[in-house]
Amino acid sequence: MAQSINITELHLPQLEMLKNQLDQEVDSMYVPGKLHDVEHVLIHVGTGYYVEKTAEDAKDFFKRKIDFLTKQMEKIQPALQEKHAMKQAVMEMMSQKIQQLIALGAAQATAKA
Repeated sequence: MAQSINITELHLPQLEMLKNQLDQEVDSMYVPGKLHDVEHVLIHVGTGYYVEKTAEDAKDFFKRKIDFLTKQMEKIQPALQEKHAMKQAVMEMMSQKIQQLIALGAAQATAKA
């Protein structure tokens, strides 16, 4: 029996937990099936197009695709590392500013008292 939840009544942390739970469930959905022809397979070649290939041709296709993606990852790795360093610097600056605001608020509260 399916569980019913009124999402309009949930608070933000509850909505986040629900979203994470649904993401996990979608990732683990399986449909049973049987192959009638194990010598030929359909492979997704991109943008909704499928091609029928022999199992051996499909292996070759995916090996080439893996090689291509590996090379692309190696190309963008330096840029990713630079972006990560920039993100860390921004996060540190935000943390410092938040600490300054907290200290300023505490000083103002003390001055008023």
